Amino acid sequence: MNIKLLNKISAHGTERFDRKKYVVSDAVENADAIMVRSASMHDMTFDSSLRAIARAGAGVNNIPVEKCAEKGIVVFNTPGANANAVKELTVAALLLASRDIYAGVQWASTLTENVAATVEKGKSKFAGVELRGKTLGVIGLGAIGVLVANAAVSLGAIGGMVANTALELGMKVIGFDPFMSVDAAWRLSSAVEKAVNFDEIYERSDYITLHVPATKETKGMINSETIAKMKNGVRIVNIARADLVNEADIKAAIDQGKVAKYVVDFPTEATVGVPGIITIPHLGASTEESEDNCAVMAADQLIDYLENGNIKNSVNYPTVVLDRGNCSRICLLHKNIPAMISSVATKLAGRGLNIEHMQNASKGEYAYTVVDVDEKIPDDIVNDCLAIDGMIRVFAINN
Repeated sequence: MNIKLLNKISAHGTERFDRKKYVVSDAVENADAIMVRSASMHDMTFDSSLRAIARAGAGVNNIPVEKCAEKGIVVFNTPGANANAVKELTVAALLLASRDIYAGVQWASTLTENVAATVEKGKSKFAGVELRGKTLGVIGLGAIGVLVANAAVSLGAIGGMVANTALELGMKVIGFDPFMSVDAAWRLSSAVEKAVNFDEIYERSDYITLHVPATKETKGMINSETIAKMKNGVRIVNIARADLVNEADIKAAIDQGKVAKYVVDFPTEATVGVPGIITIPHLGASTEESEDNCAVMAADQLIDYLENGNIKNSVNYPTVVLDRGNCSRICLLHKNIPAMISSVATKLAGRGLNIEHMQNASKGEYAYTVVDVDEKIPDDIVNDCLAIDGMIRVFAINN
């Protein structure tokens, strides 16, 4: 099978592919799967052979997800693989929003004579505020948001040292996520208070940090209306997505003194060089460890799908994971419509195939069904299933 690389992918990930089974290169044609980081795929034409795309990262705004779903191309991402890297940058951003470190460093780099004396005389104009005791509002409590919330309460003891030598931010933390998972809830510190809605975050927080995807509901969620609900002098950190914040409204709020600082990991023409805005050059996941983790996770998900038909962490098809036995497997991607399972069962029964195991799940308009049978699956059965109304793609994995 052919795996096409659209960006430089960590060797820790590409080495997961058995070279007896896979060709992995940026030059392959008729790809069975694609690994990508930031390359835009919206104008690409997809070969009929393409079955999956794995994004080595969490965001998939560079991939035409709906177009892929319509063609039966499963799009994977790697949630949580870069979470620690983003958490660490968020902590740094909170400090940048508090202390005028950035402007101070720029000023200090211009000094050439009587440096020590000049520093002592001029440092007061870069004074800031401390994080300890302030209230941090965390919007989005997924893999990253939970880590940030827990870190802001306390970064924990260092090794076995006593508590009073621990590195602690010591903030009061409130968080809100309308779609918080059970797993995230288990990992969230009991010291983090759960807000009842976004408005409570806006009204109570001295600092607000964003950790949600860019969707129809979240794009522009920080705007003149929501900023008006915030405290005067609020400091906002956005290491998630540029378009969560309305740039014109945040600039106006900074000019008016409503927002004291805005730290964003996505520089644009509208935000670079603006007083009160600190632009970081998209460094959220830019660590060696994060790139390795994302590449490994993406590769493993592709391998499990191509070899076993299992789907985990897809953004356009549901999670379906079924252990492989000695059976052959038929994998069916289809519209989420009534009578699909019975139609498939009828086709298989008509060919004398006995169903050993079956699993089905849906995600919005689309569904995925995996069926294990006790003998080899010939091509004509695949074609029979493809003829079912609402079927998008069918492939067999024979033992």
